[in-house]
Amino acid sequence: MSADPKQRRAARHAPSGDAAVAEAPRKQPITVERITDAALEIVATQGYDALTMRSVAALLDTGPASLYAHVVNKADIDELIIGRLCNQLVLPEPDSDTWREQIADVCAQLRDQYLAYPGVSRAALSMIVTNLDVLRINEGMLAILIAGGVEPHEAAWTIDALFLYVGVYALELSLVSQRRGHEEDAWFVTREERDEVVRRFTALPADRFPQTRRYAAELTSGTGHERFDFTVGQLLANLA
Repeated sequence: MSADPKQRRAARHAPSGDAAVAEAPRKQPITVERITDAALEIVATQGYDALTMRSVAALLDTGPASLYAHVVNKADIDELIIGRLCNQLVLPEPDSDTWREQIADVCAQLRDQYLAYPGVSRAALSMIVTNLDVLRINEGMLAILIAGGVEPHEAAWTIDALFLYVGVYALELSLVSQRRGHEEDAWFVTREERDEVVRRFTALPADRFPQTRRYAAELTSGTGHERFDFTVGQLLANLA
C-alpha cells in the first residue's frame, strides 16, 4: 500500500469492486502520427499561420523539446502533413484513352485536400519533395502522362506546373476565406459581388478600357472551380 496518506484516503472512499483503486490516466506517447494529426488539426481550425512547433506541442500537452525526438523541425512537420494529404489521393491505373481526365481528377483531389486545411499549400510550395507519399503522386502522374504518349521531359515539367497551379489556386482561395472570416464557401464570388465588379468595369472610361467595358461579363464569369478545370484542361490540351 502507498505510504501517501492522500492516496490511502482516496482508496478508502473509492467505489468497491475491481475499480476500487483508480489509476491515474497515463499520457499517450508522442509519435510522428500524433504530431501529424495535431498539426493538421491546428491548420484546419486556425489556419496554416498558427502552425508552429510550440502550437503542436501545446495541443499534445507537452513541451516543444519533446517533439525533436520525432521530427527535425517545422519544415519536417510541413512535409509530414503534405504527405498525409497526398496519402488520401486515389491514383487510377494509367489509361492511354482517358489520361487527360485522369490527371485532371488527381489535380482536383489534391485541390480539395488543400482547401480543407486553409493555407496548407504554402507548405507544399516551399518544400523539396522527399516524402514517399508525395513521391507516390508524382510517380502516378508521371505514369499517366507517359501512358498518354507525352515525352518524359515534357511530362516532368507538366507535373511541376500542375502542382504549382493547384497550390497557388488553393492558397488564393484560403486567403479570400481568411479575409471574409472563414465563411462557408467563402472562396466563391457571390452574385452580388460579381454584379458589383461588372458595374465597376462598365463604368470605366471608354477611351482607356474599351475591351474591359465590352467584355465585363466574360471577365467575371464562372466559379473558381470552373476556372480551375479550364486552366488544368488548357495545360493538358497542349500536350501531345
